[in-house]
This record gives sequence, structure tokens and C-alpha cells, in this order.
Amino acid sequence: MRPALAVGAVGGLLFLAAPSFLSSYYLGLLTKMLIFALFAMSLDLLLGYTGLPSLGHAAYFGLGAYTVALLQLRVMKNFWLNALAGLASAVVLALGFGPLTLRARGDYFLMITLALAQVIWGIAFGWRSMTGGDDGLPGIARPTLAGSWSLAGETPFYYFVLVVCGLAMGLLSIIVRSPFGKALVGIRESETRMRVLGYNVWAYQYGASILAGFFAGLAGILFVYYNGYVGPAYLSIIFSAQVLLMVILGGAGTLFGPVLGAGIIVLLENLISAMTERWLLILGTIYVVVTLFAPQGLHGLIPRALRGHLG
Repeated sequence: MRPALAVGAVGGLLFLAAPSFLSSYYLGLLTKMLIFALFAMSLDLLLGYTGLPSLGHAAYFGLGAYTVALLQLRVMKNFWLNALAGLASAVVLALGFGPLTLRARGDYFLMITLALAQVIWGIAFGWRSMTGGDDGLPGIARPTLAGSWSLAGETPFYYFVLVVCGLAMGLLSIIVRSPFGKALVGIRESETRMRVLGYNVWAYQYGASILAGFFAGLAGILFVYYNGYVGPAYLSIIFSAQVLLMVILGGAGTLFGPVLGAGIIVLLENLISAMTERWLLILGTIYVVVTLFAPQGLHGLIPRALRGHLG
């Protein structure tokens, strides 16, 4: 336990000191990694801990982002109220999607989440007068907090994202280690057994989907301020598949795995997309390779490597 605490402390210090040794570009990249790490962890609550694979998780991410953008551009510029509205919209969507998606399991669950998310994408793409259609909504300025603390610069915004993501990840850690989180793992392993033990399996899965929607919406809110723009791509299957790959690549059912996967995918996307336009082809190749050779993700390779070294 002590080595883990030491590694965590060193990592925390590096994150705090990052603006002092990273350029503006790489600090922005690190900020994006943190946001997508939170997004991936929200999906892992469904996939890794509850056993529900989703291809529509971008719906919560995108709706939270759209809500904040629309309110800021057309109604008011109050960050806190806009952010609360964005979180509320993601939660309401999760409340509505849950009864529809939780009727199915496995591949059927995967396809229903995809279909419902595509409905939201279609609304964003087609309702040009409200959402800007495929042009999206540009010009979303970063807010000023407490009257004077502007988040316009890369460093202030990085620290803001670091604090928000740190608190959210801490809360997720508490959730998965709580009796609720243990029950989710039990449901993932055997729904029948948990029903026999008296657990309301549907209610636990519904709660997990609502929490996953909440944290995905939070990531979407941070991302819209990071980019200053929101478009239908935020709701697309590509976004959902990308975050799913982050979880699978890092290792589902762990908190560190999605963070690792998000960091690798964001870094590779920025490096490879600068050299070729066929990033999606490479993304698919990564998925196939990981599925074949590291089904437990990169996080699962670490204990295996240690056993091989010590054995």
C-alpha cells in the first residue's frame, strides 16, 4: 500500500508542477487527457463495474456540452448556473434512457445505446436554428470565477480542470469501494446470484447509469470550455467508440485503467493525426490488437509482467 501512496504522491506533485515545465501546447494536451480520463472513468462505471457495454455514452457528454453552450451564447453567462443545467440535462437523459436500455443485455444493450445516442446526434445535426447543425456552436469563452479569477489562459484552466477532475475521480473512487460499488461488481459477475441474495439488480444498474451520465456530462462541460466549441461530433458514435476503446485499452473494472487508456489515446491521436488523416483506421487497429493480445487491458499486463520478472 505504501508504494502505491508514494507513486500517487509523486504523480500529484508532477501534475501540480506541470505548468512550470510544459509548454502551452503540451499543457493543453494534458488538460485534454484529464477531461477524457474523467469521461472514460464514467463509462467504466457501466462497463467495468456493472458489466454494461455502451456505444452511446457520448450522448451524455455532448448534451452537457450543448446545454452549457446554448445557455452561455443565448441566455446568460453565469458559469455556475450553466454548469448545473448541463449536469441536470445529462442526468435527465440518463433517467430517460435507463428504462429503455436496461431491458436488454450484451450486444442488444450495446445496439440500443447506440440507437438512442444516434437520435440525439440527429437532433443536434438537423436542428440548425438551435444547434447550428453541422457547423456547431463556436465562440464559447472560458468563464471568470469569483468575479476576478479568469480561466482564459492555459494555466488557470488547467488547474481548474485538475481540481474538478481530481474531486470527481475521488468521488468515483468512493463509489466503487462502497457497498453500492461492491454490489455492482457482484451484478457484473452474476445477476442471478445477486437476485437470489435479495438485491434489486435493476435499481442498482439504473443508479449506475445515472451516475455514469452525471460524470460524462461533467466531462462534456469541461471539454466545451476547453475547445470553445461544440458540434454534433460530440454526440457521435466515433466519440462513444473512442472512449470505449480508452476503457478497454487501459483495463475495464479499474480506476487507473481508463486514465491510462485516455492518456495513451489522446496522445496518439494528436501525434498520429498530424502525420495522416487515417486516424480512425489506426484507432480500429489498436482495438483489434488490444482485444487479441491484452483482453484485460494494459493495466492487466502490469501484474503479468511483474510475475514474469519475479518468477
